[in-house]
Amino acid sequence: MIRTKRIMSLALTCTMCLGLGIQADASELNETREKASQLQNQKKAAEDEKASLAAQLESIAADMEEIQKNIEAKEEELTAKEEELVQAKVEENNQYEDMKKRIKYMYENGNVQFIEILLESQTIADFLNKAEYISTISEYDRDMLDEFQAVVEDVEQQEAEIQKEYDEMGDMQDELISKQEEVSTLVSEKEAQISELDSQLGDTNAKLAELEEAAAAAQRKQSESSSGYVPNGGGGSVITGNGTFTHPCPGYTYISSYFGYREQPIPGASTNHKGMDFAAGTGTPIYAAASGTVVFAAYSGNAGNMITINHGNGLTTTYMHCNQIFVSSGQSVGKGQNIATVGSTGNSSGPHLHFQVEQGGVPVNPQNYF
Repeated sequence: MIRTKRIMSLALTCTMCLGLGIQADASELNETREKASQLQNQKKAAEDEKASLAAQLESIAADMEEIQKNIEAKEEELTAKEEELVQAKVEENNQYEDMKKRIKYMYENGNVQFIEILLESQTIADFLNKAEYISTISEYDRDMLDEFQAVVEDVEQQEAEIQKEYDEMGDMQDELISKQEEVSTLVSEKEAQISELDSQLGDTNAKLAELEEAAAAAQRKQSESSSGYVPNGGGGSVITGNGTFTHPCPGYTYISSYFGYREQPIPGASTNHKGMDFAAGTGTPIYAAASGTVVFAAYSGNAGNMITINHGNGLTTTYMHCNQIFVSSGQSVGKGQNIATVGSTGNSSGPHLHFQVEQGGVPVNPQNYF
């Protein structure tokens, strides 16, 4: 009797110790989950900022292309105005030279010409008319010279305005190049930040997987100690069932989250887990658990990239958070066929496969089918 009491007391003490250990592990587990969630949020924010910067770069590139077209157009205008100005100056100079020749001739032969005009004139009115003709020739030269000079000045002014616009466009182009370099630097910094967050998230998820495995093992030990049950084996990778399915991730048998109730791993995740989570790295092959027809293969909100296969008789399997999908809706697949790779798309704490089985539209424990 005394011995029995001692055994019961020892069992109770062990159970209490296990309970305290589980509480301590749960605290660290929650902290690690919170850290993973924060890192995931930081990564998403950095990716959003990078996307915004990339959009800025595209806008800057479009502006630079437009500015370059305008600069080329202004260069053509400048060339045309330069040619027009050269021609106007040539005409101005020709008119000036012609005028000088006529003035020189009039001065050198002025008196003789006026005497001849006087002798040839029948009346004073005739003489005055011929003298007025000589004056008119000189006035015509002056008017033509003034006109050509005005044309030259107008062309020079137009050329100056075009040059000013050309210079302003050059300044705008320089500013855009500077802005492009600045934004490109920011994009590189964001890429480095995302890479660092990826590394931290990977380490945190690895630690989280270890803690979840330890917590699950401790919980089983506590249950076994309370019930007096001694298991044949343990660990998060034990899967038993009727053998209907092949493993969707062979070699990755660690279950990071079991079917049924669980603590919320990350914000937005359900506490009623409708499947099993197999921890595996990004890019790990995912295989069809059984043959059937693909009824869904696309992105689906929190589930990320998702595949659902109908195996007949109301039985379906679903594969969530995939990185890549290799099948399409309506396609027939065979048991063990590579249909996707593991990823962390949708609402996910890290790379893993959420494997879900439904019978008649109702989620059931996948362990019953392995």
